[in-house]
Amino acid sequence: MTGTTALPLHMQRRGFDPVPELAAVREEEGVRRIDTAFGPVWMITRFDDIRAVLGDAARFSTARRAMVRGPGLPELTDAEIARMRAGNLLALDPPEHTRLRKLLAPEFTRSRMRRLRPRIQEIIDEHLDAMDRAGPPADLVADFALPVPSLVICELLGVPAADRAGFQERTSRQLDMSLPMEERRRAGLESRAYMADLVARTRADPGEELLGMLVREHGDDLGPDELAGIAGLLLVAGHETTSNMLGLGTLALLRHPDQLALVRDDPDAVGPAVEELLRWLSIVHSGTTKTTTGEVEIAGKVIPEGETVLCALPAGNRDPALVADPERLDVRRGAIGHVAFGHGVHHCLGAPLARMEMQLAFPALLRRFPGLAPASGEARFRSFHVVYGMETLPVTW
Repeated sequence: MTGTTALPLHMQRRGFDPVPELAAVREEEGVRRIDTAFGPVWMITRFDDIRAVLGDAARFSTARRAMVRGPGLPELTDAEIARMRAGNLLALDPPEHTRLRKLLAPEFTRSRMRRLRPRIQEIIDEHLDAMDRAGPPADLVADFALPVPSLVICELLGVPAADRAGFQERTSRQLDMSLPMEERRRAGLESRAYMADLVARTRADPGEELLGMLVREHGDDLGPDELAGIAGLLLVAGHETTSNMLGLGTLALLRHPDQLALVRDDPDAVGPAVEELLRWLSIVHSGTTKTTTGEVEIAGKVIPEGETVLCALPAGNRDPALVADPERLDVRRGAIGHVAFGHGVHHCLGAPLARMEMQLAFPALLRRFPGLAPASGEARFRSFHVVYGMETLPVTW
């Protein structure tokens, strides 16, 4: 891992683990003001406080923060900012957020996900077949962890196959904190332009995929900017999180062979194991950043109105108040609860899809290659990305 000192504290890791300094803040202070690329923020570290912040959209606004202009970026008009955040649920407060989420929620229910299960299993098996034919060694990230969720979300939304490599490259640049902010912003604008074009094509000829459904059933309620924002958020969130969980989670299981055997051999152990991996790895460093709408008190600290608040999810998920011996991975715990998918109105809309993909992919991979093991070569962590994970994971079998 490189350059942890250049990262804000909530993003610093040593392999799978948050740095000890983050736990020290949780145990000794609960809240600390830290510096980030977007200026100073109040970092919340305790599980109960994180749930309280994420669950209170009235006192902690997402929309106010979304209107803040990043340092060093060109000035945008309010109209330009409003267009950029249209349809992005992570940049909205109720009631605007509630209206859009109600339109999307039916497509992400557990019953809807069960209908997708056969196709998701096909996609997983196709990539395992390709790995098997090519033979070892393989890069698990490039050959399995990244393409499987990418293909699932692209098919769900209706992104043409020829466009998938481009969106992955743009997304990676958007989320890479090591790049200059202007380059990340440019990637975001390119992604937005692509989504606007995809929406225009879909409005002209709506198909059966999610974007086509939104055009057919809600075309009078959703404008082009909102549709582009919805599609962009789902596309990024739908592959970045799950792909990094598959890569990082596989390495975690390889380093805990007794727990790997449970996931491979016991179907009843898979669901709880996925929840424990989500808790222990906490690949999303923070929940949606908030702005206080009035003076608030958290962990004895008074935070004035208009201040930025950030929830350190890895600290919360490893809080002894949540689970005993929280630094230890134990897939036998059962689903004890976590904030890996956030909490409150911004709880991850795609959580049922992500869970299903992981519950299918982990055991399928481990059963297909029972001798799976790290290969020679460096397993590199993605230290500077908004979503933590692996850059590469060489494996053999």
